[in-house]
Amino acid sequence: MGGISKETNKKLIKNSPHSDEMLTLVRRALAHYENKTTDQAPEVMPNSIDAYINETRYKEEVERIFKHLPLALCLSSELPEENSYRSMNVIDTPVLITKDKNHKIRAFLNVCRHRGSKVCEEGSGVKRNFICPYHAWTYDHQGKLVGMYGEKTFGEIQKEEFGLIELECAERSGLVWVMLSPGETFDIDQWLGDFTDELETLNLKEWHIHEQRELVGPGWKVALDGYLEAYHHNQLHGDTVGKHTVGNLLVLDTYGPHQRLTFGRKSLKDLIGKPESEWDSPLENIRLIHSGFPNLSISGVLGDHCLVSQIFPTASPNRTITRQTILSAKEPKTPEEIANTNEFSEMVRQAVVDEDYKIGLEIQDNISHLGSNNFIYGKNEPAVQNYHSWIKDFMSKNGTDW
Repeated sequence: MGGISKETNKKLIKNSPHSDEMLTLVRRALAHYENKTTDQAPEVMPNSIDAYINETRYKEEVERIFKHLPLALCLSSELPEENSYRSMNVIDTPVLITKDKNHKIRAFLNVCRHRGSKVCEEGSGVKRNFICPYHAWTYDHQGKLVGMYGEKTFGEIQKEEFGLIELECAERSGLVWVMLSPGETFDIDQWLGDFTDELETLNLKEWHIHEQRELVGPGWKVALDGYLEAYHHNQLHGDTVGKHTVGNLLVLDTYGPHQRLTFGRKSLKDLIGKPESEWDSPLENIRLIHSGFPNLSISGVLGDHCLVSQIFPTASPNRTITRQTILSAKEPKTPEEIANTNEFSEMVRQAVVDEDYKIGLEIQDNISHLGSNNFIYGKNEPAVQNYHSWIKDFMSKNGTDW
């Protein structure tokens, strides 16, 4: 599980210009390694404890940030064929994502127009139609009402007026993006900007989904902060990801609210004094994290494996639900491949559940004791600073901007 295979290398670096960029990232990381430095923000940044625990503020921020901006709700590969679906609860919104016979992906409120029950259980799979379990109203993958039990006795209605309520949806870079507020639209190219090119290099559609699970974690901001810095790696992750990455070394590139974090691998030490012509593949020496605002993290960690994390707020400011998706470069079939993939899966589970979220839950339960004091984000935590600055920026605006 230690190295990057040629197959994974092709998935993560699909053209030579990007390969040149990866080489530049290695140079930047190596310079930091040799000088014991890291990318930095101009100053330290304070943030109030209220930003993490105040219930009124929390509800306002979740409403603005999560319900009026596009969210990456699933991978395109979770809808692999005609009549595929993915049904989920997102915060307090029941969502149904479908792929019709023309392979067009749509999103709807998973709510029957007759009495409001869900027309599909949570999960994924293939269905010809969606049949409400209460009165058997039937909808197709385009959200149209195509059948009604006892239609002759029900009374005349215009079926086209009683289809599922559609949500704005776009597929881009191997992800399905959805707006949770009906009637609101977004421009996915404007929302992602140059970050689209970064996501495209990951070739997410080509990865095999090995496993998915949901994890209970600390509040939204406590959880997200841990995905955005390497300052804690040596201390907290010494037995997992910290074995492979250099603590407190970060190369940061921002794309509006979205970010690409580059961590240095400990193999950087082997490049000191070595001609670039003799360097290994760039991805042997750096680890990339693609962070999509407000709750998406895509991490190429070790070998032929990748982790996708989606962090969703709950009704409480103290807890989140994280959907983890374990990807492998190809479906593991041999005993060795299966063992490697399971080992990767267990390592990231341990790093998140037993390390990040264990201490995060302690933090969440403790921070109210800090009263009117502030948290402080260091200059060496520029991605954390950028994230919280964008939250403040969006909260200062009204309506949708994308």
